[in-house]
Amino acid sequence: MRFVVVAAVPALLLMACAQGQTASEGEGDGDEGDAEGEGEGAAEGEGEGESSVPSIGGCPVFPADDPWNQDVLDAVVDEDWTTRLQSFTDVDLHPDFGNVEDEHFGIPINVVPEGTTRVSISFDFDDESDAGPYPIPDPDEVLVEGGSGRDCSGDCHILVVEQGACTLFEAFGCLFDGGWRCGSGAIFDMARVSEGQRPLGLTSADAAGLSITAGLARYDEAAAGLIPHALRFTTHCTQNHFVSPASHHAVPEGCDDDDDGAPPMGLRVRLRSDFSEVGFSPIPLAFIHAMKIHGMILADNGSDFFFQSADDPRWTDDLDELKDIPSSAFEAVDVGLFLP
Repeated sequence: MRFVVVAAVPALLLMACAQGQTASEGEGDGDEGDAEGEGEGAAEGEGEGESSVPSIGGCPVFPADDPWNQDVLDAVVDEDWTTRLQSFTDVDLHPDFGNVEDEHFGIPINVVPEGTTRVSISFDFDDESDAGPYPIPDPDEVLVEGGSGRDCSGDCHILVVEQGACTLFEAFGCLFDGGWRCGSGAIFDMARVSEGQRPLGLTSADAAGLSITAGLARYDEAAAGLIPHALRFTTHCTQNHFVSPASHHAVPEGCDDDDDGAPPMGLRVRLRSDFSEVGFSPIPLAFIHAMKIHGMILADNGSDFFFQSADDPRWTDDLDELKDIPSSAFEAVDVGLFLP
């Protein structure tokens, strides 16, 4: 591999990264190449003034003390789970977003004005979903992961930020056919810490019960050199327990329900501070810094060490540089108590 763990990153650089969080501003879930729609309503508001937290549409993506925005540069390494994770998988990191000719891959974020008409949704997992209604744009205009409102394949996530009210609506497996039907859905108050908004044992639009939007990097963040939050990533199997900040576990078909060597949902990994940054372009460097300072949180099942971000036609092939980072360059941190 072109880049290996060879030298410590200068302390002043990491200090600058950590202090630089005054600037403001994934699910392919292993299905590389899920096409995303483009159009009006895409995420806006990144870079709107200075803030200690990321923002979308003028809304904070949860407070500074939210787990997604937590600085884990000095967090305690869990040596046992670091070893287990490295035994569980030996792959390279993979950005599950980007562009190929006219196709845009990633998870789109809709931003709508306060007071947008809300619609009812029928949920397959209605006992684990927030009933709504949800302010989803017209099915011919809404941005959906993997296609459109009327024709979608894959995870078909719909993410909506309602400006003014700063409420986040997320749904999974959505399709419009005379009305909206989705697999599951969750509603978050963006002004409050996200952990605890989903009761323990309940999923969200993500298997781990987490917010999807909070773990997606936006292009404007990366281009500014600062992604001030953790990223969401996937592994092919997870065990039947979860750890904070997750609220739900999932054991996919084909995985062993009793495999305690599989990682738990909510596991946070951090790129080792001594991973060499030599030779990387600016945007990949922004991701590397985020992975060292905030890490990545295991949020769903998919291909191993695929991580997600918002779709944007401006992503370039520079992202391929991140594919040279081995999973062995990551360590598990602050694993905590296993639930339930």
